[in-house]
Amino acid sequence: MSQRFDLRLATETLAEDAQQLGVTVETLQNISVQVTATLVKQPNAYLELEYFVTLPTESLDTQFNWPKWQSEQVGFTDYLWEQTCLEYFFTGKLIVNDRSINSDCLINNDNTANTHETTAYVEINASPDGRYAMYQFKSYRNPATLPPKPLLQADGQTRASIDWIDTSNQQMPLVETKASSQLSTTSKSSAPKNISPKLYHYERSFRVPLNQLSNETVGIKNTAIEYMHPCVILYFGNTALYFAPKHASPPDFHDRHYWSRFNHKSTLIK
Repeated sequence: MSQRFDLRLATETLAEDAQQLGVTVETLQNISVQVTATLVKQPNAYLELEYFVTLPTESLDTQFNWPKWQSEQVGFTDYLWEQTCLEYFFTGKLIVNDRSINSDCLINNDNTANTHETTAYVEINASPDGRYAMYQFKSYRNPATLPPKPLLQADGQTRASIDWIDTSNQQMPLVETKASSQLSTTSKSSAPKNISPKLYHYERSFRVPLNQLSNETVGIKNTAIEYMHPCVILYFGNTALYFAPKHASPPDFHDRHYWSRFNHKSTLIK
């Protein structure tokens, strides 16, 4: 099983963004972004993340900045958040560089983290073209240097990395009629006039090997990812749209008040 998240669009500048892109606010609200997280135990523990983006109109699709996959681009790169970026934040009891990422957050009734006091956490950035970065923070945006401090493997020298899943079938957007789409409940006949009868799908998937975060292969019982926050920045021309399960105002992916409890039972595949 997997833990699925339907990401929401931040609304602070929604009207202005719609005007800049020449679409309606409703069109922007019809952008669908979903993320699934799956925790695999054997033979080597890893976290698998899948990102799905669906655009409702051709007008948005022609303005969408989704870098094409380039195998030669795969590698660590800073400042990926300045363009379309697939992101994931997490905290828990993983051992990173001989220090525990130990969540001392309180839990709200809605299973979101209650504080961002002094708990360390990890940020993952990934570009659809293959570039990526993993950063480590001691506490909320600390250290505040840019670019942030890279997350290192247990040897204290090698940068942590992600493993991209086969992108051969993810090269071009899938164009699908609304009538056959399972991602939309709006029929073609009842769709607003400004909505295209087609949907434009994009996706990327990668894995995060968990054994690189510990001096030993991390067993599931010791892989206590406790809170997480999948999020996405989509660029349409120079306009950035921010997506997350919940948002601070203005959007701040680092704010753990808005993170979700990691559901081990629903995400674990033995």
